[in-house]
Amino acid sequence: MLNKITGIIIWTDQLDIMVNFYKNLLGLTVHSIRPNFVTFDLGGERFNIGTHDKVFGMAKDPYRIMLNFEVDDIYEISNKLLANNISFLREPEKEHWGGLVATFSDPDGNILQLLQQK
Repeated sequence: MLNKITGIIIWTDQLDIMVNFYKNLLGLTVHSIRPNFVTFDLGGERFNIGTHDKVFGMAKDPYRIMLNFEVDDIYEISNKLLANNISFLREPEKEHWGGLVATFSDPDGNILQLLQQK
């Protein structure tokens, strides 16, 4: 039986750019750095970015998997991303369930969402 997700890995061929994006723009805390693999601490779970010899270029089907990151202030993070020329597929807006959602892509074209609870 599956209990929970204990980590996520995004494979890339541009490790430095991806690490910079997640560390400096999204503010994730680095847990460990190994050659070709960086682990971030995300609420006690592991979020990893590494190189893989079978991954090249932009995500081929970026709509297949979407990562959602819970945030305290969606506008603060959205404004920081906009100031760094990150365009949004969906700017922050209120959802029917009362929270806020914003959708954008990382440098590899993976689609991400920010979620702010009520």
